[in-house]
Amino acid sequence: MNETNVSKENKQIIKTLNDLAKTVDYSLMNTLNRDPEATLNGVDHNPRQVFSGHFVPVNPTPIKNPQYIAHSKTLFNELGFDDSLATSPDFISMFSGDISNVPEPMSKVGWACGYALSIFGTEYYQQCPFQTGNGYGDGRAVSVLEAVLNGKRWEMQLKGGGKTAYCRGADGRAVLRSSVREFLAQEHMNALGIPTSRSLSLYTSKTQKVSRPWYEKGSQSFDPDMMISEAVAISTRVAPSFIRVGQIELFARRARKNEHEKAYEELEKIVLHLIKREYGDVIDESLTLYEKVILLAKEFRTRLTSLVANWIRVGYCQGNFNSDNCAAGGFTLDYGPFGFCDLFDPDYQSWTGGGNHFAFFNQTIAAQRNFFSFCNALQILLTEDENYLKQLENIANGFTDVMQEQMQKMWSSKLGLKTFNKELFNELEELMIKTSVDYIIFFRELSNIPDDISSLKKSFYKDISNDEQLQDSWSKWLEKWELLLDISKENSKEDISSKMKLINPKYTLREWFLVPAYESAKEGDYTLVQELQEVMNEPYSEQSKEIEEKFYRLKPIEFFDVGGISHVSCSS
Repeated sequence: MNETNVSKENKQIIKTLNDLAKTVDYSLMNTLNRDPEATLNGVDHNPRQVFSGHFVPVNPTPIKNPQYIAHSKTLFNELGFDDSLATSPDFISMFSGDISNVPEPMSKVGWACGYALSIFGTEYYQQCPFQTGNGYGDGRAVSVLEAVLNGKRWEMQLKGGGKTAYCRGADGRAVLRSSVREFLAQEHMNALGIPTSRSLSLYTSKTQKVSRPWYEKGSQSFDPDMMISEAVAISTRVAPSFIRVGQIELFARRARKNEHEKAYEELEKIVLHLIKREYGDVIDESLTLYEKVILLAKEFRTRLTSLVANWIRVGYCQGNFNSDNCAAGGFTLDYGPFGFCDLFDPDYQSWTGGGNHFAFFNQTIAAQRNFFSFCNALQILLTEDENYLKQLENIANGFTDVMQEQMQKMWSSKLGLKTFNKELFNELEELMIKTSVDYIIFFRELSNIPDDISSLKKSFYKDISNDEQLQDSWSKWLEKWELLLDISKENSKEDISSKMKLINPKYTLREWFLVPAYESAKEGDYTLVQELQEVMNEPYSEQSKEIEEKFYRLKPIEFFDVGGISHVSCSS
């Protein structure tokens, strides 16, 4: 199928599953290797070792008595879906896990993929139940559709779609709480202008529940301190592909160790498939394999460094930035233990299992480690040419400089400056920590280019009214900053302020907004989920006074150090 830009006049409108069926194109299943030991009918729901192949055919397991919660009107519009589709019985059935009756030529079997795991650049095998790395992969994520819609290829994947061969003994389910978080976060990230997987739809079961460890209300325990029964849910996430750095690593490990006769071939095929799916617009298909690999590394480096700089720009912390949670397409992939920063802290980390290595400001280093793992995997394809190996090594070694350049560019834009001023930034970071500022509110208030610090105090968790020295330090910093702003007839104060407000969001999806939304959803009330959808879809807009009073304020003191709000486990 020809994946070209489609004009609005020619935009296809999808009103039924039959309309959607006309757009299918299963490039992954049609061109890559199926696990030779897999069943053809997709009945493959028990943990086992998968020794070769790029995917395992598997049927998702439907949730019982599915109920509509929400869909992304923004994404529906981009895809050409009619909004009524989200509540039609056959669409609900398919995207709550039952693909047994989908119209031809849709596949009645989905697929799951294996991948390897590196944590901060170190290869791991023990997370696989077999200690071999052959049982680690999509344990509860089942892809059910690949289609070309309005000239763009999309893969649709059910999160919480039941057990697969990679389930490692778990139940294959996602709960309503985590599904609400992921559904809202993906579309919010897109509205922030940051590359991300997207949210299509969200359905929950009226009757089916599972047990999960979680926190007692108001608990200050670091780890979950009780078991709770939670409704299951399925959110459908959408992306050009779901190929991860960990996937490329898996096939590289097998090729490096010559684990089977097709190991090298499978590595080459997955890399070329990645290029076609994610980089087809920038890497010419007529180039040699070696040339493609070098361009892939360069382009991924550009995307990854830009991505992480933008995460930090909006206060986002990925929490668990392993190689298997790093999309090889250079976008935000996994929304498990993520969090948006309230109180500014370079070491902010909401996930109890994340450690300092995945903290807020350390995301640049974690990205570097993932990039090194990616380049190490690509090396195997270049072993016969020292020149290309050297080029790849230089690209990998250049990551730190490119990352630093992206970060300095980002900080300059947040501060409304043409160039980065290290001394000014270091002074600001120190003042933000001393004063306990709210990261988002501070930069939004600064975007107004205030004459004094009075409006900035709106972002201070700490009362500095009796601290003359600290107040004086802020005033002096503000003076230095304003002297560096390029205010002129051609570049007025109002112009700079407007540009800064397009960089510094007013609203982000803080955990203490999410908690009441998913707790209300448990009771069948989805109004808060839908309200957050609307508010967080316009993060840079001023919006109404009512919305401002509700969502543009400091985190209440009683929420600090509370489990499930200030910190979360990976239970989902």
